[in-house]
Amino acid sequence: MSTNLDGLVAIVTGGASGIGAAIAARLRAGGARVAVFDLNPDEAKEADAAIRVDVTDDASVVAGVAAVVARFGRIDIVVNNAGIGAQGDIAANSDEEWHRVWDINVVGMARVSRAALPHLRKSPAAAICNTSSIAATAGLPQRVLYSATKGAVLSMTQAMAADHLREGIRVNAVNPGTADTPWIGRLLSSADDPAAERAALEARQPHGRLVSADEVAEAVAYLVSPMAGSTTGASIAVDGGMQGLRLRPE
Repeated sequence: MSTNLDGLVAIVTGGASGIGAAIAARLRAGGARVAVFDLNPDEAKEADAAIRVDVTDDASVVAGVAAVVARFGRIDIVVNNAGIGAQGDIAANSDEEWHRVWDINVVGMARVSRAALPHLRKSPAAAICNTSSIAATAGLPQRVLYSATKGAVLSMTQAMAADHLREGIRVNAVNPGTADTPWIGRLLSSADDPAAERAALEARQPHGRLVSADEVAEAVAYLVSPMAGSTTGASIAVDGGMQGLRLRPE
């Protein structure tokens, strides 16, 4: 396992489960010290520090960042991964739900990045990676609200990269396809025919299966590592080819 993250300190939001937990584990395996921000920090199995942070509460975020600096003395990497899903067409969700999901998926990333920014400016290897989605680049049925937030994340990533490049801070995104995570498991379990729904999701991705959380974590580890020093304002699709490939039926 590469140790090119030795000596670096990373924050991973939503790092207690699913993709976030895989990211935290991969960064630790690469040599980083990892602070997990999560509403359920007791569930964080891969963390050097697990801190209860609510990304919708600025005071909570600021306190979490301060706790990381107090413990480790620095922040080099921020992985903005915390987010929630939403289902339905344009008429399916109330104004309140739109504001709630937007507050977590978009403004939450802004809060964490803003709080960490003074410390990232001091790092010789500063990097931010935002978790976007295939929903940002492809029209998916019954995902209007979720897609809107992830499209915003992708645009925000590029703007942040432009703003902070000359400060030595790289900003990139990872765009997972449908991943085999607890959230997807809950969606499948609520379907009328879970097996058929899983098969449909697998078939939608050209390589014919769900993405693994570890595959997403590998892409994130590359984007935040010094090995990606010339990569900023970019996004890596980890989606089995769904974003760009158009295979003919077999």
